[in-house]
Amino acid sequence: MHTDYFGKSADCLKGKKLFLLDMDGTIYEGDRLFDGTLEFLRAVKNIGGEYFFITNNSSKSVADYVKKVSRMGIPADKNNFFTSAQASILYLKENHPGKCVYCQGTASLVQELRDAGLDVVSEYSDRAEVILVGYDTELTTQKIHDTCRILKRDLPYIATNPDYVCPVSFGFVPDCGSLCMMYEKATGRTPLFIGKPEPAMIDIMRRQRGRSKEETVVVGDRLYTDIAGGYRAGVDTICVLSGEATVDAIKAYHIKPTFTFPSVTEIAELLGDQV
Repeated sequence: MHTDYFGKSADCLKGKKLFLLDMDGTIYEGDRLFDGTLEFLRAVKNIGGEYFFITNNSSKSVADYVKKVSRMGIPADKNNFFTSAQASILYLKENHPGKCVYCQGTASLVQELRDAGLDVVSEYSDRAEVILVGYDTELTTQKIHDTCRILKRDLPYIATNPDYVCPVSFGFVPDCGSLCMMYEKATGRTPLFIGKPEPAMIDIMRRQRGRSKEETVVVGDRLYTDIAGGYRAGVDTICVLSGEATVDAIKAYHIKPTFTFPSVTEIAELLGDQV
């Protein structure tokens, strides 16, 4: 019998067919691929499963992510990804069709919105009809000023993801959720968050692949996004301790992961990878 960090039997994972993986803090940190990641991905394939990346990080486009993981040696193409930026595009097209979007985000995010056919402005404009805030690694004082100014117009306001922090080599930096807290203090406005823990990204991927809830598992390092999202989607979850979550945090959090492992290395060993 194979057990997780808390001694719970995890043999059922060998029967999973759809592995939905977070990225930052789960399979890599910044530009450093975690030890065991490639072995883990091969192990998923070896048991007849498939893996897809569902990330709340909207700072990169899918094309950028494909280039990044390819440099790390991960076999993937654009069909292996579903990001909070893509989920936001779907939401905007469904709920605000034809509206001009003010986007505070990276140049990559802005371009991805435009490539999807949205009318986008990235500076203050009277044309803006809806506001989108993303995780912005290119944030400037001018962007902050423009966003606060446009938030005072009481336009519909959404944000790509609620993550408070993003892991980096020395620890963490503020993510989209923290930026939105800053705007709340300045303007009193709070957004509708699109990414995990909303179950939409998980549900969409599961339906696209024709997999049942029992065949699906979410793997991530954040309790309030990855694990909560999997819980709300009704699928099993694995929390890895290689990113934000700690053992004490897991014990204190009201939603528990189905399984907990130190890293994806231990999951690879359980799945029986022989590489």
